[in-house]
Amino acid sequence: MSPRTSAEELAFFQTLPLEFEPGARFEYSNSNYEVLGAVIEKVSGKSYADLLAERILKPLAMNDTGLDADELILARRAQGYKRGKDSLEQARSESLTAPWAAGAMYSTTGDLLRWQRGLYGGKLISAASLTAMTAPGKGDYGLGLLVIQHDGARVIWHNGGIEGFHAFLAYAPDRQVTVAVLSNIDNGLPDVIGTQLLDVVLGRPVFLAGEQTGAPIAAAELAKFEGAYPLSPEVSLVVTRDGDHLVMKVGERSAIMLYEGLRNGHPTFAAPVLHLDVEFVPGASASVILHQGLMDKTVQRK
Repeated sequence: MSPRTSAEELAFFQTLPLEFEPGARFEYSNSNYEVLGAVIEKVSGKSYADLLAERILKPLAMNDTGLDADELILARRAQGYKRGKDSLEQARSESLTAPWAAGAMYSTTGDLLRWQRGLYGGKLISAASLTAMTAPGKGDYGLGLLVIQHDGARVIWHNGGIEGFHAFLAYAPDRQVTVAVLSNIDNGLPDVIGTQLLDVVLGRPVFLAGEQTGAPIAAAELAKFEGAYPLSPEVSLVVTRDGDHLVMKVGERSAIMLYEGLRNGHPTFAAPVLHLDVEFVPGASASVILHQGLMDKTVQRK
């Protein structure tokens, strides 16, 4: 992907209609973060990268963090990978001018801890601003952060991914615990690892994939869970019965599903290979709730 200016990046969507009336519902949007980056540059008269360094990175001594650029050479930069058919493959790179204010930063776990201590320690914004920032709105989203209750514990977190890389950062304010996980493989595993680490600190039981054996369930019961559950216009989660167990397939990946019992009164299965729990919600329009890490996603059956 060739380099683009921020104006060229904004031009890709600035004439498109809104998907819904502002405030009507929540949907995460990279485009909105790029608009915010442009507003910051317009108001400050400085580049987004320079302002980040001036207002945040230098005051917090985040010396290994910055806004990445195509021409920037970084010592010890990690190579990004993706999962291939039989092994890991190097992920394709894209111009960092494309994600720009929506996700073109590089960092380390140590610097992310400095960020957390600065943000929640009153070094960057006022107490009133932090309260507004961490107040959950629609979709449990605050001002740039997800704010949830995780088994009774308040957790403020976010994740992110780009070709070859994935990141997870969470903070449990009642325990003053930060969990940061960075991966140079483009998958959602850091979300799972981060949640498991958080659960260890919070004193919750953690079961690794190889430790899950499943609970008994009558084979005749399995047919009611079969079906296709669209994750996007192009990809569906397909559940089929294979003898005395269920099999889930997402794209080219498949996994055996182990019955875990009831969650919220609903039959729930684990797919350890995919690090996913699937909660089946019966009714006229059956659905599933996908639990992976701290993220839940509800999907209707076709």
